This record gives sequence, C-alpha cells and structure tokens, in this order.
Amino acid sequence: MRILSLALTAALLATGVSAQTLDRIKANNEIRFGFRTDAAPLSYVNDQNRPDGYSPRVCDRIAQAIAKRLNLSELNVQFLPVEPNNRFDKVASGEIDLLCGAATITLSRREKVDFSIPTYVDGTAVLLPRVADTGLASLAGKKVGMRSATTTEEAVTNSFAAAGIEAEMVRFASHPAGIKALAAGEIDAYFADQSILLANYIAAGLTDGFKMSQEILTIEKHGLALAKGDDEFQLLVDGVLSQMYADGTMEEIFRAALPGVEPGDALRALFVLAPTLP
Repeated sequence: MRILSLALTAALLATGVSAQTLDRIKANNEIRFGFRTDAAPLSYVNDQNRPDGYSPRVCDRIAQAIAKRLNLSELNVQFLPVEPNNRFDKVASGEIDLLCGAATITLSRREKVDFSIPTYVDGTAVLLPRVADTGLASLAGKKVGMRSATTTEEAVTNSFAAAGIEAEMVRFASHPAGIKALAAGEIDAYFADQSILLANYIAAGLTDGFKMSQEILTIEKHGLALAKGDDEFQLLVDGVLSQMYADGTMEEIFRAALPGVEPGDALRALFVLAPTLP
C-alpha cells in the first residue's frame, strides 16, 4: 500500500458535504486535510516546505488507517493550508475532510462542526522579558500581543476584563510576527498556547533575554474538526485515535514532534482516559 502523504498543495476542490466523507474519499481516492502553517510545533510548514507537526503526523496515521479500511492500494493525501478565520468554514463546506491543526474544542465551534475525541491539551501562557513580573497586574497600561481569530485572543481579553486590568491589545496575523515585535520591544508581552510559545521562543533565539510563564490562563482540549452529522467518519477517526492511544503511538508522535519536552499532567491524562477499544 502506498500513501502519498504530506503533499502541500494550494488547489482547493469545491465539493459539497451532501456525500458522506468516506464515500467521497473512496470515489476520489483522495483525502483532504486542513492544517495551520504557523502553529509550530503542532501544525506548520517545515524547512522542506512540507506540512509538519504533531497534528499532521497524527492525521497521516489516520490516512493510513482509512486506506486500509476502504481497501485502497493508494490514497492521495492532500494537506491544504487554512487560516484561523476560515478553517471551520472550510470543514463545514466540505473543502477539507478533517482539520489537522491546533484547534480548541469549544461549544460555539461545535455549532458549525463536529470534533474527534481530544488529541492534545494546551493552555494560554505568556512570553515576556526575563526581568518582568509574570502577574497580569504588571501588564496594566502596557502593550500585549496575541494571534488574532484564536481562542487565545478571547482568553486574554476575558482574563484582563475579569481582573479589571486595562492594557493595549495588539493583534498579529502570525505568531512569528508577534514574537518579532516582542523581541524588538514594540510590545511588552505575547500570549499564545504554551506549545506554540515554546517553539517560537526557541526558534527566535529568545532564551537568554525572555521567559515563558509556567502558569496558564486556560486549559484547552484540542480535537480534529470534521463535518457535522457524519457519524460513520467520526466513529472511524475516533476508533483510530483510540487505537493510537492504546498502543502508544500518540505518545510516540508527541516525542517526535516535541523532542526533549515532557508531556504535562493534563496530556498524560489523555493517554489514560482515551476511549477503551472493544
């Protein structure tokens, strides 16, 4: 069986969601995954201009299982880049079959799409100069940055409002842009998911002059988004993920995608609490 996986393409095929996903995959011999290009280490484009990260690696294993389930000797796997402000629309419209990025499961998002069982647990943290205080109150009157159209934006604005702290909120189109602004002193702190902060913090060479808070504002469960109401496809995806938890594949992928990083207590709990196989 040959899997043509991790092929980056910008071509989007307009396909309705009326056909069930597995039927469409079998008919077209193709599965389309959406992925974020700037959410390292969970989902990004690597130095070879290929999709990489924890979530694309998980989805690559799912593609192999689907090919086996459908008795396909070859399955063309397309990884299509998405933006935070259009990713769930692309799932709902059928342009992509599964969203393999860094997507937090929320009730408002579930009005538009369904989600797999959780695949990762993260939380909103802050990166700031090493000499700065990590408390929110110390950021009163200062400039704080975040990626726009993310759950981080909502978490930060809600946390500051709840604490009665006023600060200038600066939205960025990408995490590297926000980290660059922090390094240049244009903002005083930058908020993002812990995993994303860690990868950008190291990549930007900020380990000497900056620090990442150990406290988190939120605990966020990530999942793979799929079209609403496609129970057969969702059950297959959940079954594959459950098998991957049971046989240690999920932890193996974590250690490959985040070398040298130990999974936190919440993520370890997922390894234990994943649905039991029959």
